[in-house]
Amino acid sequence: MFPAGYRRYHEPFLGSGAVLATLSPEEATASDTFGPLMEIWAALKDAPETLYEWYRERWELTRENKRQGYERIKASYNERPNGADLLFLCRSCYGGVVRFRKADGYMSTPVGIHNPIKPDSFATRVNEWHRRVQGTTFLHRPYELTMSEARRGDLVYCDPPYSYSQSILYGAQEFSLESLMASIADCKNRGVHVALSIDGRKKSGALDCELDIPDGLFERELYIECGRSMLKRFQMEGHSLEEEHVADRLLLTF
Repeated sequence: MFPAGYRRYHEPFLGSGAVLATLSPEEATASDTFGPLMEIWAALKDAPETLYEWYRERWELTRENKRQGYERIKASYNERPNGADLLFLCRSCYGGVVRFRKADGYMSTPVGIHNPIKPDSFATRVNEWHRRVQGTTFLHRPYELTMSEARRGDLVYCDPPYSYSQSILYGAQEFSLESLMASIADCKNRGVHVALSIDGRKKSGALDCELDIPDGLFERELYIECGRSMLKRFQMEGHSLEEEHVADRLLLTF
């Protein structure tokens, strides 16, 4: 649903970078307010061998006792948040859902039931992603600044925290959808194309998430089927999830 042609790509809520890697744009700016996450992205582009070593060193700590090693790495992260520890925690925590305590940012997710992938397998992924992000500039900063630098003919893809399901994630507790809408309106007025992913329908379509979206800001609204809720899979272990299918809303200014 993105425009057939655009000048520069901007992703101001980078997170896992799944859309960025799919596009592999020739020119892009990608940013996030979460410092440890952006350490990972900077290493991926500029020093992939460092990223590999971060993972290998921590994987070795879990070989004899996965839970004990994981808790040691988690304690290291919580004492001093950093990209090297976060990298391994993301690959080995329960359900892949990284939870942060609002009061102090404490990462609380327990170890996963799966075994983390081996370093060689991880290195293969690093090499592929390294190739895909060579045209991207990674920046640690607020979304407003990245969006303010977009120019006519550029494309901005926003994937902010979802108010109905992601209050446990970093930064989501203080996120303001109203402020984002103002930045999107400013982009549209400057001739910048904006695509926004946000809450849509949950409970297999029975719950239509109500959001305060300004009239006339978006030209199109679509719903993208996402399958069963990953978050509910984490929260409802052992329960059937037939009624927990999710559809995200995609809003386009063009």
